[in-house]
Formats: sequence, structure tokens, C-alpha cells
Amino acid sequence: MKVNQAEIVISAVSPKQYPETDFPEIALAGRSNVGKSSFINTLINRKNLARTSGKPGKTQTLNFYLIENSLHFVDVPGYGYAKVSKTERAKWGEMIETYITSRKQLKAVVSLVDMRHEPSKEDIQMYEFLKYYQIPVILVATKADKIPRGKWNKHVSVIKKALDFDPNDDFIMFSSETKMGKEEAWQAIEDKIRDEHN
Repeated sequence: MKVNQAEIVISAVSPKQYPETDFPEIALAGRSNVGKSSFINTLINRKNLARTSGKPGKTQTLNFYLIENSLHFVDVPGYGYAKVSKTERAKWGEMIETYITSRKQLKAVVSLVDMRHEPSKEDIQMYEFLKYYQIPVILVATKADKIPRGKWNKHVSVIKKALDFDPNDDFIMFSSETKMGKEEAWQAIEDKIRDEHN
């Protein structure tokens, strides 16, 4: 998709604040420092529409981005950040769960993991949660440029094994530095939106 128009339309905490449109929605979930904002910015050719924050764990709302007046990206609060209190975390968990399990416009979730590390407990929980609710998943392994090419396969197999990865899901190696995986990510997103229309 060639993106010329992208804007943040609302930051929501509850269903009554979700946009009242029928546009397909793609949610993006991942740890606080996995590079989610950079992924969004790379996909929509913007430097800083999604703010990359020096303070991980800062996004505490569901941020809806309208892309080309035809699609919403929904940035979900980052998980797994230690400085956030248990009650805060429980609130986010509930907010994410409500959105993911009840939103009919949601077509898929882009689940981001850091390619350099074995998936965390939260990464695994998120993947299992999405599989349990039968939500289509696009798994994106970020920061691929930080790993020597010769070691990519090893890192990919570590991630897939930890997640008990379903081979029917998309798996994309991604780098916001080199733009690697950008086209594949758009392709996967467009396929998920199209599946729904057929």
C-alpha cells in the first residue's frame, strides 16, 4: 500500500470511545521496547506519527491511526514493562482483551517480538491468547539488522520453537533501519483485510 495519508484519530480506553467506522482494523501488540512505533512509522512512511518514546510503557491507551481513509492501525499499550504497577498492568490487560475479543472490525494482530532475544513470557502469552481466540496473527521479528545475516535462521527457529509457532501464520523479519520486511508486512496486512471481504 502506498500511504499518503495517515493520522491519529483517537486514543481510546473503552469501547464507547472506539471510532464508529466499519474500516478494517489491524492491531499491533508487543513489548514496550520492541520497536512498535518504529514499525508503524516505517509502514506509513512517516518519521514520527507514532511517537517513539524514551520511556517504554508510555502508551496507555489504544491509539487508532487512520490510514488512507480506509484502514485503522490500532497501537495497543506495550506490555512487560517493569516500572508499571500491577493494577495498571491489570487495567491494560483488560483493555486489550476487551478490544481484541469483541471488536468485529479487527482483522488481524501484528505481534511484534525482538529478533535478538528469545520471546518473553508475555510474548508467549500474547501469542497463545491470540491463537485461543482464533485471531489471525502476523508475527514480526524486529531489529533484524542487529543480527548478522548468518545467524538469522538460528534466531528465527528459537522464536518459533518458544512460541510453538503455527506455520499457517505469517512470519516476517523486519528492520526499521533498513526497511527490510516492509513490503512483506504490507502484503500480509492486505491479505488479511482481503480474506475478510471474500
